[in-house]
Amino acid sequence: MDFELSNEQRLLVDSVNNFVKKDSPIERFRKQRDVDPGWSKSVWAQMGDLGWLGLPFPEAVGGFGSSFLDAALVIERLGTTLVPEPFIPSVALAGMAIAKAGNAAQQERLLAPMIAGKTTLALAYAEQDSRYDVSWVQTRAEKKGTSYVLSGKKVWVLAGDSADQLVVSARTSGSPGELKGISLFALDRTHEKLAVTALKTADGRRAANLVLDGVELPADALLGEEGAQGPVLEEVIDYGAAAACAEGAGIIETVMEMTREYLCDRVQFGAPIGSFQALQHRAVDMFIELQLSKATLLLAAIKLDAPVEERKKAISIAKVQLTQSGQFVTRQGIQLHGGIGVTDEHNVGLYFKRINVLNALFGDEEFHVRRFGALPGFEAQTS
Repeated sequence: MDFELSNEQRLLVDSVNNFVKKDSPIERFRKQRDVDPGWSKSVWAQMGDLGWLGLPFPEAVGGFGSSFLDAALVIERLGTTLVPEPFIPSVALAGMAIAKAGNAAQQERLLAPMIAGKTTLALAYAEQDSRYDVSWVQTRAEKKGTSYVLSGKKVWVLAGDSADQLVVSARTSGSPGELKGISLFALDRTHEKLAVTALKTADGRRAANLVLDGVELPADALLGEEGAQGPVLEEVIDYGAAAACAEGAGIIETVMEMTREYLCDRVQFGAPIGSFQALQHRAVDMFIELQLSKATLLLAAIKLDAPVEERKKAISIAKVQLTQSGQFVTRQGIQLHGGIGVTDEHNVGLYFKRINVLNALFGDEEFHVRRFGALPGFEAQTS
């Protein structure tokens, strides 16, 4: 399989690198985490002008119609400076849900403004007892004439405190734990029957808990066929997992480079500590983990459009590798920076917090090991 980037992809990566260096260094993240909503609308509009928000979406709604790999390349570079704008919630999660389930009119109404950088989106799918099971949906959507009335609670909706539009999973039939019977609805965050509680996450970003208390929506708020969106929701969460792996790869690369520079600059016993063989071995191990994370990310991004079992296998491999590589590299980075590495004033700690959040999103290591082991053919391959 060819993992080489095309000329167009290299130009895309270069443009994002220029952006993060000039317009969004990590110092901007430090400032934004202390003010609402934790990101900049003008920078979001700039991303829309640059075309990044429309990479995986149809040309009919202002997108570029390219593969999600191109979006993953952008997310990877945004991870190098912890760019705080809600790219993953808007593009990889809610955006892909609308693209997969919505009709042309819904895509035009919901996706086109987001692609232009005028609005943001969020996906509300997790519930208090769901853990990583997207089929555990207790939120109900009852038919009322031609309308739907939604009641229930959603937790830890990424960037849900500031999103203009929300995509919410609700059960129109069946019981929690069944994929059949799950529907997706689009609604405005300011709906009078929707209560939004803003939260701060461990990495300095924002999320929200939602309470839907009889939220009445018109029929055209339903995305796709009623009761048939469980598999779509599973697929969308895999897009989110691939995006998390992409951002994680950018973080791992940055922490490794920061640490390498520190090993070259820090002098002890009359010599740079990077000249000590034991620390050189650690640096090599960090480099190996970086390459493993990048390779599994690329495979996962390529396999997103493959048959379900191939997609799940590639995503789970990449997500497990993200956890292992991300924890190893960021912990080594902290330790090799010495005492300064554990302080909030040093950037390595910010990357450590973000990588741990990414590891937990969309299925942690334990979840993906179990999912991989349950895929058909696994026992035959390992026996």
